[in-house]
Amino acid sequence: MARIVVVGGGYGGVTVAKGLDPLADVVLVEQKDQFVHHAAALRAAVDEVWEHAIFMPYSNLLDRGTVLQGTAARVSGTTVEVFGHDPIEADYIILATGSTYPFPAKYSSSRATVAKARIEQLHQDLASAQSVMLVGGGTVGIEMAGELSNAFPGIQITIVEKGPDVLSTPGYSDALRAELRRQLDDLGVRVVTGAELSYLPPHNVGELGHFTVATKAGEHIEADIWFQCHGSRANTGYLDGTEYQELLHPDGTVRVEPTLQVQGHPTVYAIGDITDVRESKRADAARQQARVVISNISRQLEGEAPDTTYQPTKEWVVLPLGPTLGASQLVDAEGQTRIVGPEQTAEIKGTDLMVSVIRSQLNLP
Repeated sequence: MARIVVVGGGYGGVTVAKGLDPLADVVLVEQKDQFVHHAAALRAAVDEVWEHAIFMPYSNLLDRGTVLQGTAARVSGTTVEVFGHDPIEADYIILATGSTYPFPAKYSSSRATVAKARIEQLHQDLASAQSVMLVGGGTVGIEMAGELSNAFPGIQITIVEKGPDVLSTPGYSDALRAELRRQLDDLGVRVVTGAELSYLPPHNVGELGHFTVATKAGEHIEADIWFQCHGSRANTGYLDGTEYQELLHPDGTVRVEPTLQVQGHPTVYAIGDITDVRESKRADAARQQARVVISNISRQLEGEAPDTTYQPTKEWVVLPLGPTLGASQLVDAEGQTRIVGPEQTAEIKGTDLMVSVIRSQLNLP
């Protein structure tokens, strides 16, 4: 029976591992001891009720395969080396290691107990803080502002964005920006655009401690706690020094074919945040890419050539500002963009931020 090693147990990794489990000997290599539902991480950062909901065990995911907790040290050819374990020889490899991002949008700890302890400390610090600075006015900064405003109504929030407006990267409409700015204004969130900090605060991200910083234009900003809301990077360091290194872009993403095969390696695939597919990095995109890989490897197992290609999906932007506010940029069947407000945004995202969907995927009650 063919052995398939999936490196990374995020949204794409669990989808592809579960889909191929009936067909082959699947080994899912994942650094963390529990699945982390990062799409709800900002809610968990401010709400104790959500602290435990975003962590879910892998124990029910695979019927036949194995989930191996460990950190991938190196992938060379079709050999996966994992710290503390013997090398794993594979017939097929799927690279699905996602991206890193500053706390609290993502957690670096491999142990859920450690991550939960840090969240608990953050809850205590936020309860004592009177003001927060968010560095970055993209989707994470805006969503974090909404969560903070809902959980701590009296807290003063300042977003510092070096671009000319919030959501300054391409792909967002002026109408969406205007609607979000309106809601941020209603919440009392201060937005400072065209501003870059001259230096960072003397405290760690998410650590309580009053500070004053200055922008390069000379404006001073005070706060009790701060968060870095930018800085995503593909997690592909384990490919450095291997034959795959020449396929990496400067941002760490790897070159893939339309079939999602890594260029020049017909039995190695990549999905999710680490691919160089030109689209925003989203959980739903990673899951759709996983389905393409399931189809292609299924054909290869039957002696056929892979023929399913991935087409980037319509770019929907669903951006909640806490449980009851937010805005979304949707694309209809005719390709027309429309903006919807809080009610429809909450309906799309779901009151549980899709926790029930993820639990179902992991075969959890």
